[in-house]
Amino acid sequence: MEIKKFPDGANLTVALIGRLDAATALELDKTLSAELNGVADLTVDLAELEYISSAGLRTLLKLQKRMDRQGAMRLRNLRENVREVLDMTGFANFLTIADDKKETFSVSF
Repeated sequence: MEIKKFPDGANLTVALIGRLDAATALELDKTLSAELNGVADLTVDLAELEYISSAGLRTLLKLQKRMDRQGAMRLRNLRENVREVLDMTGFANFLTIADDKKETFSVSF
């Protein structure tokens, strides 16, 4: 799995590319654990995530719990198969999933 990070002050966007499984979930946890200090808003872009295992789900839940204490986290651009795994396992109820269509096209006056 490849992890791309895009810091912007107290905001951090992380793009996950490939597979989030037992081996790569540990890598993601280690990579982000220190880098989340001072981050108030975390966006995890899953547009190029092809697969997620139960270990990957646990890591996302751990990130969500940490960010709930220090700010906010959202998952964005989920592929259909990844979204199905989140829905079937019930993790969609615990993780914040951005509705990109509404956010992209929202209009305020």
